[in-house]
Amino acid sequence: MAKKPATYADLEALPDHVVGEIIAGELYASPRPSAPHVTAASHLVMAVGGPFDLGQGGPGGWLIVFEPELHLGADVLVPDLAGWRRERMPESPKVAAFTLAPDWVCEVLSASTRNLDRRVKLPVYAREGVRNVWLVDPVSCTLEVFRLEADRYTLLATHSGPGSVRAEPFEAVALTLAVLWDKRH
Repeated sequence: MAKKPATYADLEALPDHVVGEIIAGELYASPRPSAPHVTAASHLVMAVGGPFDLGQGGPGGWLIVFEPELHLGADVLVPDLAGWRRERMPESPKVAAFTLAPDWVCEVLSASTRNLDRRVKLPVYAREGVRNVWLVDPVSCTLEVFRLEADRYTLLATHSGPGSVRAEPFEAVALTLAVLWDKRH
């Protein structure tokens, strides 16, 4: 007998200490992120959001959001960060969930979400035309930068260590990686 596809009611029934997503009809429940994960995501939203969303020391032109709920077709995903170019989304919609696919997504990898982020969510982002994806691993201190080409992602660069990098689509401003790893001392 075929398994019944997960519904939004299944998401709402999950306890508060998990992040729920529905992909290809399957319910995924991940534990709330650990301190290194949350630190990397928080620092990244400040590093990218200031110059690209708020235009502070950078070109602006983006809406950067922390943990948005994305409704992409029948799938419900919650990336750590997402960004839309302002010409596609001039202002944040007054809704609970975003239905317009982002231009950029960042997933911060954890032991519990690594396979979900890489193997299950990336194909959905590609299907929806998300041009750039970053995978940040705060334990191994790496930033992988991907670009959608045709219908699949190409790895443009893997950055590691504490140095500064310019990473697509935010290459206009240098990003100091040590900030993501909370190793600024």
